[in-house]
Amino acid sequence: MTIEQHRLEDPAWRQWGPYVSDRQWGTVREDYSSNGDAWNYTTHDIARSYTYRWGEEGIAGISDDRQQLCLALALWNGKDPILKERYFGLTNSEGNHGEDVKELYYYLDNTPTHSYQRMLYKYPQAAYPYQWLINENGRRTRLDPEFELLDTGLFDEDRYFDVFVEYAKAGPKDILMTVTVYNRGPEAATIHLLPTLWFRNTWAFGDDSDGVPNYRPSLVLQPNGTVSVEDSDLGRYVLHAEGKPDWLFCENETNMVRLYNIHSGSPYPKDGINDHVVQGASTVNPAQVGTKAAAHYQLAIEPGDSTTIRLRLEAPSISEIDSVAPFVDFDQIISQRKAEADKFYAHVQPAEATLDEKRVQRQAFAGMLWSKQYYYYDVSRWLAGDKNHPPPPPERAQGRNHTWLQLINAGVISMPDTWEYPWYAAWDWAFHCVTLSLVDPGFAKQQLMMLTNEWFMHPNGQLPAYEWNFSDVNPPVQAWAAWRIYHMELERKPPGEEDLTFLRGIFHKLMLNFTWWVNRKDEVGNNIFEGGFLGLDNIGVFDRNTQFPDGSHLEQADGTSWMAMYALNMMRIALELARHDSVYDEMATKFFDHFLYIAGAITNMGQTNVGLWDDEDAFFYDQLRLNDGSVQRMRVRTLVGLIPMFAVEVLDDELMRANPAFLKRMIWFQSHRPDLYHQVSRYTETGQEEKRLLSLLRGFRLKSLLCKMLDENEFLSPHGIRAVSKVYRDHPYEFTLENTTFRLTYTPAESDSDMFGGNSNWRGPVWMPTNYLLVESLTRFYDYFGDAFTVEYPIGSGQQVTLKTVAQELTNRLISLFTVDANGQRPSFGQHPKYQDPEFRDYILFYEYFDGDNGRGVGASHQTGWTGLVAELISRKYKTE
Repeated sequence: MTIEQHRLEDPAWRQWGPYVSDRQWGTVREDYSSNGDAWNYTTHDIARSYTYRWGEEGIAGISDDRQQLCLALALWNGKDPILKERYFGLTNSEGNHGEDVKELYYYLDNTPTHSYQRMLYKYPQAAYPYQWLINENGRRTRLDPEFELLDTGLFDEDRYFDVFVEYAKAGPKDILMTVTVYNRGPEAATIHLLPTLWFRNTWAFGDDSDGVPNYRPSLVLQPNGTVSVEDSDLGRYVLHAEGKPDWLFCENETNMVRLYNIHSGSPYPKDGINDHVVQGASTVNPAQVGTKAAAHYQLAIEPGDSTTIRLRLEAPSISEIDSVAPFVDFDQIISQRKAEADKFYAHVQPAEATLDEKRVQRQAFAGMLWSKQYYYYDVSRWLAGDKNHPPPPPERAQGRNHTWLQLINAGVISMPDTWEYPWYAAWDWAFHCVTLSLVDPGFAKQQLMMLTNEWFMHPNGQLPAYEWNFSDVNPPVQAWAAWRIYHMELERKPPGEEDLTFLRGIFHKLMLNFTWWVNRKDEVGNNIFEGGFLGLDNIGVFDRNTQFPDGSHLEQADGTSWMAMYALNMMRIALELARHDSVYDEMATKFFDHFLYIAGAITNMGQTNVGLWDDEDAFFYDQLRLNDGSVQRMRVRTLVGLIPMFAVEVLDDELMRANPAFLKRMIWFQSHRPDLYHQVSRYTETGQEEKRLLSLLRGFRLKSLLCKMLDENEFLSPHGIRAVSKVYRDHPYEFTLENTTFRLTYTPAESDSDMFGGNSNWRGPVWMPTNYLLVESLTRFYDYFGDAFTVEYPIGSGQQVTLKTVAQELTNRLISLFTVDANGQRPSFGQHPKYQDPEFRDYILFYEYFDGDNGRGVGASHQTGWTGLVAELISRKYKTE
């Protein structure tokens, strides 16, 4: 066991971490408008002067796990109109493809306890083009590419700084920080560094529902040049800064004059340090006390040279408070923690992986670990407003999330992307946990349990979707994730060390959620799930949340398939629990029954002989049930028709012998409900090693779907499976309803419409989570069929291969998005020549989705959340059979 693995057993090592968001402005939590316009209530321009209510943001920021005290980096190149205290990006309405961060930063390393962390920020030496980026992207249409920071030419001639930030812990409450700046340009240049320590404002709102007392703490400059942290709840801390920086103090309080022209409040508000450094204003406290403090370094760096500053934040014992040598062992500790991180990842990563694969995998883990965020949102208090502030507009009482009054979230959560998505999404979160379980299974399990606790789950059993609308629905993948995490951990543990407590706990919570889903089935009770949004945004011909005035409604192949998968996941968990407690036998049987009834409905709804499978096209389609009872099938080949592959489970002979009552029930259905038995795989017929298959697909239908999926002219791209068939590039699909024609065209990259905000696109790109589930499903089918079942791959090649080979090939295609190809390029980077630069080419970005033609990364650029699944795929690639 490595030193880092030992640390995982001590909760104290998790108290401090990268829990500060990349963006707090523009979030729902900070929106107190009457119309729910979150992007314009707190903007980037407002942010430097506005005290946040629910969280903090910063560059390379860390905090304690209740975010009482924060430490982050601010910078200034001497030319910008403001300090660089936060990342800049476009709002949803400013970007021609929705919101988008316009910065270059990379998460390079992190350990699960955050004993060592490293990231890189690339800062132009010329004035940052804030308005140019807004204007140019505003001029462009949805048919145009986005105008990026590299397109401005500011990084030409390498006139920029590489700013590396490292943190290492000497102990749980002893944190070392280094900032190393390289001048990559041809001339000497000056940079201002301002490591900043501040308190989240918990005193101005009269609120302690997150457990943090609402009194004012303080930061005070001591005669020895250190800053003492005075907080009776958090405890005593001291910040040491090497050298003799200028210490600047202000308050984390709103600048009432600048924002509201009200002459009240502190004369040294939140933006006081900014105004003092940039404008020379007298807006910092000469008494050198406050709730926000920065150590101001002004560094002149020669071309090609670098400079490092060092700081140390510690909670010293009484005997250590007067220590004058905080930097004596500093470099040794940094080196030691870096070496321990290397040993930890040497243990985690497959030895056979290439150096480049290991680089990609380690940065994927780093991005996921850096994307932990303290998330605080009390819906009831948010709607009602705070007693120390004016009441919010009355419209809010019936506005966003008003039916979620029980929701009180306050804790560290794994986020998709803490700039573009600084809020959790229920199905993203489940995928994060699967990858995180490779490095920190305890945290992964804790995260899943958190999502299902009473402070998150609605009393009716629904899980919150995301803060923009908690009542939306996402695919129910939490049971799948729970089983994967349990099983992955089981593979690494000795027999008898199963975490049944976790499995039982999550199972009982998810039974409540499953019941909620069952009650959402279609209006006529056919076990077809309408679902609504279901996480695939604009994949449909029209918005799948559409409410038709005449009562027509959409019956979704993917909603029903997700539920069939959910039933099998719950059944498999119950079978595992039944091995240790027979009370779960009947529960396993109940979920098996659910699976069969759902499967029957897919093929024969309401005994009408009309189902979601189309015999002519050999594909699953959504269908629109009109108000007169007739059905119009949506004959468009999308990922929706492949999702039935996800509902698959393989049961081995030993498991069946351990659960004879369950086997008896399976056989009963064969004789008493042959109508249902014949709609699914022949589970009474054993495959290799006497295994049994439960699936929505028999062999013929599986081969029919794969005939489309493995066709390079349809779904198969060089880097994974597209969300929509490529055939619709030249032959768009059209559907007419009530004299209105809807059109779907294969769109491989950015969206060409504003449906769901326009910042994501499921009409052609490759998405990692669904591709990952396809790989897993193919692996399970192979587990049953073995080598006897082959398919042509790719279609038209004449080459017959096993499903195992298909899964391996798809895995390789997905990994190839990030690794260097034969031309020395990483496909996800696209064609910008700067990405071939030695100071760029090995820093990986994990985009939200990828161009279905060439693999270029699109959408959120730091969404290691579910795109981080590539880390698990790299481990899977080298897994010993």
